[in-house]
Amino acid sequence: MDVIPAGKMSPPGEPGLALRMRNRVAGLHRRAERTGIVAALMTGSVTQSGYSLYLRNLLPAYQAMERALFRHRDRAAIAPFAQPALYRAEAIQADLDAIAPPGWRATLPVVPTAERYAARIAWAGDACADLLLAHAYTRYLGDLSGGQIMRARLQRLFGADFRATAFADFPAIADVAAFKDGFRIALDAAGQAMHRPDRVVEEAALAFEMNIQLSGEVAALSTCT
Repeated sequence: MDVIPAGKMSPPGEPGLALRMRNRVAGLHRRAERTGIVAALMTGSVTQSGYSLYLRNLLPAYQAMERALFRHRDRAAIAPFAQPALYRAEAIQADLDAIAPPGWRATLPVVPTAERYAARIAWAGDACADLLLAHAYTRYLGDLSGGQIMRARLQRLFGADFRATAFADFPAIADVAAFKDGFRIALDAAGQAMHRPDRVVEEAALAFEMNIQLSGEVAALSTCT
C-alpha cells in the first residue's frame, strides 16, 4: 500500500495549511452538498444517467490533475500526492464503461465549467505547481471522506448488484483514516515551506466554486437529456 510520508506538523497555536483550507471552504462545502447533481446524489434522487453525466464531467479535471501531479512527482511538496493509490481517472472511466452508453466519450456532453476546471488545473501545473495541492485537497480528501458513503448510497438507490462504484473505492489504501491523517500532515509540511500558502488556500476556494458550478450545470443538463 502506498503511504503518505509523515512530515513536520505546524507549531502549536498556528493553523497548518490543511486547517486553513478547511476553514476557508467550510461554507462552500455545505453549499456543494446542497447544490445540483451532488444534492440529488445525497438525497437519493439521482438517476443512473445523471450520475453518468456527473462522472463524465469530473473526468477532465482528474485527468488534468493526475497528469500534472505525475509531471511534478519529484518535487518534495507534490510527491506525497502523486500516488496511484489516489488517482481516480481510470476508476471513473471504468464506471462509465459499466453504466454509460457505448461511445460515451463522444456522446455524453461536457459542460462549460468542466472544461474551465480542467483548464485551471492544467494552468496550475504549468504556472505554479504548489496550487495543485489545493485541487488535490478539494477532490482527493473529499473522495476519501465520502467514498464509502457514496458507494452505499448508490447501491441502496440502484441495487446491491450495482457495480459502477470504482470511483468511490480505494483498494490500495487499507486504513483510510490513517491515510487521511498523513494527507493532512503532508499538506501542513508543504505549507510551511511555501512563500505564499495563502494562494493555495484561495485556490481551494476557487476549486470548490468550480465544483459547485459544475454540479449545477450537470443537474440542469440531466433534466433535459
